[in-house]
Amino acid sequence: MFIVKYKKIFLSISVILVLSSLVSLFVFGFQIGIDFKGGALTEVVYQNNRPLQSDLDNAFKTLDLGSVLIQPTGELGYIVKSIDLNEAQHSLLLKTLSEDGKSPLEEKDFNSIGPSVGRELTRKAIIAIILVSIAIILFIAFAFRKVSKPVSSWKYGLMAIVSLLHDVIIPIGLFTYLSHFYGAEVDTLFVVAILTILGLSVSDTIVIFDRIRENLKDKIETNFSDTVGRSLDQSYMRSVFTSVTVIIVLLSLFFFGPESTKYFALMLTAGMFFGTYSSIFLASPLLVLIEELQSKNK
Repeated sequence: MFIVKYKKIFLSISVILVLSSLVSLFVFGFQIGIDFKGGALTEVVYQNNRPLQSDLDNAFKTLDLGSVLIQPTGELGYIVKSIDLNEAQHSLLLKTLSEDGKSPLEEKDFNSIGPSVGRELTRKAIIAIILVSIAIILFIAFAFRKVSKPVSSWKYGLMAIVSLLHDVIIPIGLFTYLSHFYGAEVDTLFVVAILTILGLSVSDTIVIFDRIRENLKDKIETNFSDTVGRSLDQSYMRSVFTSVTVIIVLLSLFFFGPESTKYFALMLTAGMFFGTYSSIFLASPLLVLIEELQSKNK
């Protein structure tokens, strides 16, 4: 019940976090990765054992080759994305990958890549987000059609979308800090992380909304705010425990995984944390606030 009682405090925290993230976005912006601005793609296969990715990442940090993204392929290969390379830089790249000849390799492919793939992915991601948002509103409005009082069923869907925006904007704001201070770059993994956060977050919100729907049908409380409070008491621990288990796995990936997926894991960790927060402390209290405003206007 305390969540509903102190709803204005929790809503204020969300507003502050969202505004801070938007300010960070406009002040710092992003560093655009190779996937979006184009560059060179090199594929190599080692004759014996391939070097550790972390060793290669550290080696490239000492060179003047800009951002270099290394991705394992197969059992003995790497795909390397970099800036456009001249002949000397290309030779330096291969020399570094072979650890000065200690790890013999064969270059399987080398060509330039354009930013069109990244732009196409971004366009499709935006379209997907818009279509998914409309589908969520329609689905929730249909599923909640029998409990449309005192809050209209479509408003449940609208609050779910508000929560989704909250869950995406804050991790994006965090990424702008990483981009500005640590050189993190926006790549296709960034887009995948955003879409994954959307999917994880909305499921948590719908679970709590479904509990509210069942309690409204059973009329366990006399007023709407008490029903929402009771529903949160019955379901918030489930959301917390589920999120904690996922966050533990993501933190393991962040600390022990390859360098190329660290920011991806961090984005998902932030998305899971704030997604759980919004499901409990934002979406449901917003429903109560809407109901209170409706009552005052009658």
